[in-house]
Amino acid sequence: MQEKSEVNTDIPNSSRKQDYWFTEYGPTNTAISLRVKYKLFEKTTPYQKIEIFESYDHGRVMALDGFIMLTEKDEFIYHEMIAHVPLFTHPEPTYVLVIGGGDGGAVREILKHETIKKVELVEIDEEVVNAAKIYFPQVASHLDDDRVEISFQDGIEFVKGKKGVYDVILIDSPDPIGPAVGLFEESFYKDAFSALNDSGIIVAQAESPFVFPDLIKQINSIFKKYFPIVRFYLANVPTYASGVISFVLGSKKFDPIKDFNPNRVKKIVQSLRYYNDKIHIASFALPNFFENLLK
Repeated sequence: MQEKSEVNTDIPNSSRKQDYWFTEYGPTNTAISLRVKYKLFEKTTPYQKIEIFESYDHGRVMALDGFIMLTEKDEFIYHEMIAHVPLFTHPEPTYVLVIGGGDGGAVREILKHETIKKVELVEIDEEVVNAAKIYFPQVASHLDDDRVEISFQDGIEFVKGKKGVYDVILIDSPDPIGPAVGLFEESFYKDAFSALNDSGIIVAQAESPFVFPDLIKQINSIFKKYFPIVRFYLANVPTYASGVISFVLGSKKFDPIKDFNPNRVKKIVQSLRYYNDKIHIASFALPNFFENLLK
């Protein structure tokens, strides 16, 4: 397991930016703003600008290149939905790969499943992991678990040449900008398909249907080239653009509705705040405009 490297921590109190509005400017002439008490951390890495601040209503917030990645108030929604939908679709997941997700939230949720023997986390930017451990310990709480192996490298390169290894792959990527652009391209998904075993499942965050409708069309087309089972599902995350986030699930064998066993959820449901067996099924009910994107 990789050891934590040195990282510049708190901005001195005397030079902290205080009581201001952080605004995320979206690509479709919209924006979302959060009122900030004070900034805790800022660092520009070779990959992106990381900002962490204490907000008035959403707790601590992490932003990458000006885009909100997580808040303490609602991070559980995204992390529970990206992890538990595929893990409860697969009857016995043991070996999981997470690409991105350096904050550790997806890993935390994965390790709630008693069948898990190993999780590989591949994060391109080590400073995201370091900052998450310092400022979001409740999210990064399981990154030092013995079952977790962390690699700091490009996930696109990591999956190349891997054949039949993983039960589940989670693509926990930021928006399609900067180093994450390649995580939305066909060549990457083709390699990820090969890295799954014969009953493998992949889930990727697929952005908001209001903000990135063309991207959803593109992802759907790519997934259908490789996976016999392709399903999109939705979750509501208030601090993401438009408040709606979509996920795409590609499966070689198991259907997330037909093969879903709700009784398995009972084992961990008390530790969950959003996901349950009813949410699992309901999340696949898509509004008409979304269904039309997939035609």
